[in-house]
Amino acid sequence: MPSIVPCDPDPVIIERARSGDHRAFSRLVETYQTPVYNLCYRVLGNPHDAEEAAQEAFLRAYTRIGSYDPARSFKTWLLSIAHHYCIDRLRRRRLTWLSLDDEPALDTAMWRSTAPTPEDVAMRRERDSDIQALLSDLPLKDRSALVMRYWYDLSYEEIAAATDTTVSAVKSRLHRARVTLASHASPAQPRAAQRSPATLSAAAA
Repeated sequence: MPSIVPCDPDPVIIERARSGDHRAFSRLVETYQTPVYNLCYRVLGNPHDAEEAAQEAFLRAYTRIGSYDPARSFKTWLLSIAHHYCIDRLRRRRLTWLSLDDEPALDTAMWRSTAPTPEDVAMRRERDSDIQALLSDLPLKDRSALVMRYWYDLSYEEIAAATDTTVSAVKSRLHRARVTLASHASPAQPRAAQRSPATLSAAAA
């Protein structure tokens, strides 16, 4: 199943945040901190950079919330800020993608309600490493579109709005991403490479 992204918050809370109410903005952060972190993690590839990117995304949202258009989806607006920052970060630093050694802290409570066994942790880590390796082979724009579509269940229109492009471009990027993932399927990669994007997102949820 896709990652859970909260519905748009109460317009009253957004309006209070736009008026400078720090407590109202804190409620928005509490609501969206996990989805924003997870998006940054899937694009950047490691938890440390994802945590820094999420913090920067919220800082930028805070400084720009006065210009937020209430007619627009808040979650799309916020994920757009996080997406653009991650893309800029990768372009600036020419980041080399690394497999994860540790499970991202913000995800732990989401996927297991009881304490995981060592075997569970090992299997989860291996599966996540497989998925991240596949994502790292995709071009940045295709990767972002795939994550927003299959991890966050955003519509084509929402992805287009978040990435400042057209619906047709989004569909094209998703098609390229699916073809690329399919081309990586081989007997040597049975765990993740041969799965559909929707199955990959379910495995990582």
